[in-house]
Formats: sequence, C-alpha cells, structure tokens
Amino acid sequence: MTLAPLLDAAPAIPVHAFAAMAAFALGLVQFAAPKGTLPHRTVGWIWVGLMAVVAASSFWIHEIRLLGPWSPIHLLSIFTLIVLPIAVWRARRHRIADHRRIMTMIFGGALVIAGLFTFLPGRIMHTVVFGH
Repeated sequence: MTLAPLLDAAPAIPVHAFAAMAAFALGLVQFAAPKGTLPHRTVGWIWVGLMAVVAASSFWIHEIRLLGPWSPIHLLSIFTLIVLPIAVWRARRHRIADHRRIMTMIFGGALVIAGLFTFLPGRIMHTVVFGH
C-alpha cells in the first residue's frame, strides 16, 4: 500500500479522498455514539462540512466521462449538496426520524457505495491499496 498515486494526482483528488475517508470514520463514530448530545452535534457539523467538501470537490474530478466531462457520480454529488442542509434542518426542527434516515442514506450511498467503486481496477484508490 502506498499513498503515492493519490498524492501525485490532481489536487482535487486527494482533497476529495481524504475528506471522504475522514467523513467515513466520523460517520462510524456518529452511528456508535449517543445521539442528541453536544459531541454528536459537534461531530455532526464537522461531518456535514466534510461531506460538502467531498461532494463539491467531485466537480473538479473528471476521470470518468460519460456526458462531456461529467459522469453519473456527479448527480450523486448534486443530490448530496441538496439533501445535506435538509437533513440539518430536520434535526433542528426535531424531526429526528427524517434526519436519521437522510443522514444514513447519505452515508450509505455517497460514502459506502460510491466509495466501493473507487476500488475497481484502474482507479486510483485500487492502485493505492492493491498496487499496480
């Protein structure tokens, strides 16, 4: 395992990847920790910021091109940027079930499922983890 392929990539790629890895780790903490506490809210705001960075930075990544410089993953980024503030708003309005459902959906779709695709052969994260 070597970080060289990631660090040698265009600047948006390591920003995107490291923000996603941090969001994944913090997301696991959020699932395990008590809800509604000050630490939950603090870590949650950090997680929301990281997810905004992950989604926004994807617009500078064009490794897969299906429609001009864009790919279906960019639709997921748009979706994430739309539903993140909705999830925060739902928590602030004490609509906790909605908040939980949206945040779990973002974690599962934008981090876990999309993240698994980065380990396919030919992708940078595949090279980072498995080598050439």
